[in-house]
Amino acid sequence: MATTISVNKQNVQDLLKTGRTKPFVIPEYQRPYAWTDEQIETLFEDIWEFATTIGGLKRNGSYFLGSIVSFENEQGEQEIIDGQQRITSLFLLLRAIYTKLVQGDDSNTEAAQNFIKQIEPAIWRTDNLTGKVDFSDILLTSKVVDNDGNMILREILRTGIAEVKADDNYSKNYLLFQKLYDNHCAESPLQIYDFIYAILNQAILLPIGADSQDTALTIFSTLNNRGLQLTDADIFKAKIYNHFKEKDEKDDFIAKWKRLEREATEANESIQRLFYYYMFYLRACDGNIDSTVQGVRKYFLAGKAERLYEETLMERLNKILNLWKVINTNHDIPEEVWDNNVEIRKALDTLVSYPNEFWKYPVITYYLSHWEDPNFENEFLLFLNKLIGELLSRFILYPTINFVKGDILKLNVEIIKDSHPKFAFRPIDTSVIGERIKSPHRNIVRMLLKIFAYNHQQELLPPEWQIEHILPRKWQSSFFPGIEDSLVNDMVEHIGNKTPFEKVLNIVASNGYFAKKQAEYKKSSVEVTRVLVTSISDDWTIGNIQHRDGVISEEIISLLSEWNDNYSKSVTMSTPMPTPEEQEMIRKLKEKGLI
Repeated sequence: MATTISVNKQNVQDLLKTGRTKPFVIPEYQRPYAWTDEQIETLFEDIWEFATTIGGLKRNGSYFLGSIVSFENEQGEQEIIDGQQRITSLFLLLRAIYTKLVQGDDSNTEAAQNFIKQIEPAIWRTDNLTGKVDFSDILLTSKVVDNDGNMILREILRTGIAEVKADDNYSKNYLLFQKLYDNHCAESPLQIYDFIYAILNQAILLPIGADSQDTALTIFSTLNNRGLQLTDADIFKAKIYNHFKEKDEKDDFIAKWKRLEREATEANESIQRLFYYYMFYLRACDGNIDSTVQGVRKYFLAGKAERLYEETLMERLNKILNLWKVINTNHDIPEEVWDNNVEIRKALDTLVSYPNEFWKYPVITYYLSHWEDPNFENEFLLFLNKLIGELLSRFILYPTINFVKGDILKLNVEIIKDSHPKFAFRPIDTSVIGERIKSPHRNIVRMLLKIFAYNHQQELLPPEWQIEHILPRKWQSSFFPGIEDSLVNDMVEHIGNKTPFEKVLNIVASNGYFAKKQAEYKKSSVEVTRVLVTSISDDWTIGNIQHRDGVISEEIISLLSEWNDNYSKSVTMSTPMPTPEEQEMIRKLKEKGLI
């Protein structure tokens, strides 16, 4: 079905009046109203300046306020995707003006009555025959989840009253609009009607009506570059919230969601990404190996959004987050024991430097599937090292993003079946990997250096380290007499000329030559960097680079072979799944650090 949109420029009065037949609604997944004093004053002052210079009662100018993106939902409402802050502020502004007009000394004048009659059908439903206003039937409703302001907005629009000491944005902005109105009335009483006329008739909006929520969100994503955009997770939150019937259930869900959101941010992740990772686990559970991966919103909203309503959803999202707390922030997880396994941490840190994120899906799938297995810690390490070897060897030979995609999706399905899954990756010619390691693709260098470094030390590498060129890239020709520049340029980028080095020390070492940088190498906490000082007494030469090329390449090849052999020899113990009572006992023992 073709996508359709409608675009029709309208003034504020005409647009808001459409709410009489299709009310405006700010949906649950939107963020709360957040305009500041500065934005309110800018809106008011800009329209005032326009009304008194270019527009107003006797001029034909127009003032563009921006676009409103919406679609008609199943209830026949205009569900606002973009522009909720703007349209809410316009409702508050018109309500503030209306209140001042009906309470003013000149409220019975023809001019005041004229604008009162124009504002009423833009805020409330009015009787088509009598014109009588139903102040309780407001044309704008906010349904934002967990937002006390929804009722505050409704009461302000219904009564025209806001608490002076209130700290919500609706009340503060409504009172500010009234204050600005009073100030300008006092200074320029003859121009106030120019201002009201300009707002209603000359302030222009561009309503963009879409045929579906998907279309509206696509338009919004294309147009919007002003800060945080609406995410799929916002929509999921609203869906789940509305699925619960009881207030206690809703409150409990929101508390869990807020905690998850906060902890995800602290772990340098987002709920949006957690849903994306979880999607690959669910696909694997369904045996889905289709390489065409649909969007996360389309996936979770399919089938009446049943996946969002599963009781295990929040628990599994939290479980995924636990993994990223360890990976991203080196965080300890009290209820786990594997997180203190330095070899697992080293393996995960190595995978972080893989050039794309395909490694994440099998790691998450493995963790969610087998974290309760009795032999999880040992099997997880075997699996991670095997995964490193398979991914690394293939990227060295075929450094393209999608080369392993199909293999990864098949592996995900195998993981669901067995804690010792079969790696049915496409075969490759491993005989040339050793030579390729010596002069690797730049995107895999960091991963190679981690593997080499971790083979020589137990502790993790320092948080901020850089790739140090032992022979600086800015070398001098006089240093290598008789050697062609092209050869030196090539050797500078070989793996043998590179080492992990703390950022702060690297800054001090700068582009000095080996003899001058040795003092800084001595201070490094990275064993393979510190050992350079003791193993090389002379200046750093082309021969040193070539020798170290061979050392690093041979070590990595040996490790890959060892990891593969260990995985092949390991046999998963045929142990029946523990009963719920046994699982609870295991959990308690883990919490006490006894297993």
